[in-house]
Amino acid sequence: MTHVYLLDSPLGRLGLAGTDQALTQLALPGDELPADATPGTTPLMEEAARQLRAYFAGSPQPFDVPLDYSGQPPFTAAVLCELARVGYGEKLSYGQLAARAGHPAAVRAVGNACARNRLPLFVPCHRVVRSDGSPGNYRGGLTAKRWLLELEAGRGTQTGPAAV
Repeated sequence: MTHVYLLDSPLGRLGLAGTDQALTQLALPGDELPADATPGTTPLMEEAARQLRAYFAGSPQPFDVPLDYSGQPPFTAAVLCELARVGYGEKLSYGQLAARAGHPAAVRAVGNACARNRLPLFVPCHRVVRSDGSPGNYRGGLTAKRWLLELEAGRGTQTGPAAV
């Protein structure tokens, strides 16, 4: 059974979806949640929410809740697994991520994999930037991506883009 838990954050209202064993989705504002999900929470979602609150407060501690990548094509899953290893405050280009994932020529495909990431923040696609250092795209919006990068650089504020 999939449960959904809503969490207010500096980015706006986030939706955590998952089972007793793993998170399956972090819905950013504007994302759709699973239609068959039951409102409620589990101990795992409570822990994920606690870790997200700490993250938004500026904690560099890594997320350590179980994540479910099932249903992803093998290439996408490989990219997301590599992306999950990118540390707090670290940025890398789409090309660097493609190389780390073992497919150095697949830069555009890596961008598409990032766009399909069902677990943003936990799998930090906001840390992937263009080769010229500009932010690039982000499903949560460019303002949110910039705010997340600033937060991780120690220059962010508690008031996120949802308050603007």
